[in-house]
Amino acid sequence: MTIDKILLDHGSGGKLSHKLISEILVPIFDNPILSSMDDGAVFEIPKGKMAFSTDTYVVDPIFFPGGDIGELAVNGTVNDIAMCGASPVYLSAGLIIEEGFSIHDLEKILKTMEKAARKAKVYIVTGDTKVVPKGAADKIFINTSGIGMIYDKADTASSNAKPGDKIIISGTMADHGITILTQREGMKFDTSIKSDTAPLNHVVKNMLTDYPQAVHVLRDPTRGGVGTALNEIAESSKAGIKIYEQRLPVKKEVAGICELLGFDPLYIANEGKFIAVVSPDMADQVLKLIHEDEYGRDACIIGQVTDDHPGRVFMETSIGGTRIVDMLTGEQLPRIC
Repeated sequence: MTIDKILLDHGSGGKLSHKLISEILVPIFDNPILSSMDDGAVFEIPKGKMAFSTDTYVVDPIFFPGGDIGELAVNGTVNDIAMCGASPVYLSAGLIIEEGFSIHDLEKILKTMEKAARKAKVYIVTGDTKVVPKGAADKIFINTSGIGMIYDKADTASSNAKPGDKIIISGTMADHGITILTQREGMKFDTSIKSDTAPLNHVVKNMLTDYPQAVHVLRDPTRGGVGTALNEIAESSKAGIKIYEQRLPVKKEVAGICELLGFDPLYIANEGKFIAVVSPDMADQVLKLIHEDEYGRDACIIGQVTDDHPGRVFMETSIGGTRIVDMLTGEQLPRIC
């Protein structure tokens, strides 16, 4: 009998569990470490500093223009490790699947995860699968964890921003959050906006290989957006940050939707962008290097670190005024990742 739906038995640890893992998961992610099918991954690592990160993805909808929950989960953890100044190497994947979920959709998600892992040049080497009764979860949730090795001389902690440093953002803001919102609410706009989910570890590798001591801070402005990420950097570094409204990169269609719905792009989630705080004497060189990467072509300098207003972010508006940019309060857009 052909089974085309996930059953509770698929999470029981019995035959159907084994069949799900050995016939669907392992062949898609096949590699020597995973193929041993042990309870955990055992591997050797060279001496040095290691980064470890984990995140859980519950995005609604699970398929959206530019990606799906599986690609988002892989890229999200890859990027979290990269922001630590590390090269991601191994990931785990934990699946929480609602009873009745389509096996076709599961395979589609797993294949995009494998494709994303291959593009980021990482391996998914261990994982876990649980099936819950219908109504106990919304289709599928995914947890990914990962480890990576810190690059020599790299130190990208949020506390490293220094007065005079330049603030670089690697591309346009709010693409992911607005894509998810419009899809979830069934809004129809004559635009082609899509999620910016992407692996950032390759461009980070180039930056930290060529200019390791010039890159003081790396952050990916996911939930809470650029505004919240900058506030966290300012607070950690006990320095002020000044940005310029006219320099903030936002696609016209995204800006139009934000204006229509009353959202500020500074607080909308991004999934394929990073903020880099770099020494002022090397900012142009770092920016040029970022531009050479496919995910950094719209990168620009949006401000600098200052001695003024320690721990605060303020913005020079397009009309010449100044306003405080505070952290996002509350949940502006639920379930965007």
